[in-house]
Amino acid sequence: MIENRKVINIQGVSFSYPGTNNRIVLDNINLDVYAGEMLVLLGPNGSGKSTLARLMNGLLAPTGGQVLVDGLDTADETSLWQIRKQVGMVFQNPDNQLVAALVEEELAFGMENLGFPPEEMKKRIKELSARMQLEEFLDFPPHRLSGGQKQRVAIASVLAIEPQVLVLDEPTSMLDPAGRREVLSELARLKQSGKTVVLVTHDMTEAVAADRIVVLEQGKTAFVGSPRECFSRVDWLREIGLEIPPPAELARRMRERGLAVPETLYHVTDWVEYLCQK
Repeated sequence: MIENRKVINIQGVSFSYPGTNNRIVLDNINLDVYAGEMLVLLGPNGSGKSTLARLMNGLLAPTGGQVLVDGLDTADETSLWQIRKQVGMVFQNPDNQLVAALVEEELAFGMENLGFPPEEMKKRIKELSARMQLEEFLDFPPHRLSGGQKQRVAIASVLAIEPQVLVLDEPTSMLDPAGRREVLSELARLKQSGKTVVLVTHDMTEAVAADRIVVLEQGKTAFVGSPRECFSRVDWLREIGLEIPPPAELARRMRERGLAVPETLYHVTDWVEYLCQK
């Protein structure tokens, strides 16, 4: 359930990486992230999606403007510890995030750094490993797992410290179809449980489950709205290098031919339900 409460407030944010002749990566971004929502960041390569994600938990500090997490300024180094407890980050390549020798130790790593009591750590590891289907892998080295399993471990290790917000930077781009399904299923469960999820992706099919979509183009906010509103802008999306999901494209083409097909057929399962009603 989406609450009318801002957990992240991005005000007039700009960003340039050092040593790039002040090339602007993000330009005057204004965006609020609300508790309980799933927000998807879309955009072509180089649009600034990953940079914006890293600004949300203080991995980067804006060169202009302000990012607030529950009122805490990410530019204030004294607040970074608290901010990163509230906004967890999962990267594209889980191998860059996993540091422990065993999966169980990986799940405990963040909690140890935060000084959790041992009994609380054991309880959370038991709950998370069951929920993320990792129980049988607790005594495995992470490098022996599949891509999807590694990504689930990375997500679980962040969830162990109970952040308010989970930011994921293209977490499925390096996975095979089975691993991708595993991760997307877990994100759907997280959303249903009330977690705030920010998903960075270039894949429009992953945006179907979003409450809101933000499209970045050349470092600027080009669109903010619902998936339905976003997918209706077919010509513009193609202009900037994005395609609508294939099920939605099929529905659009059928409507063009005069068939009364709903505009909400974004996923294969939507088509199955629609056709079964006929």
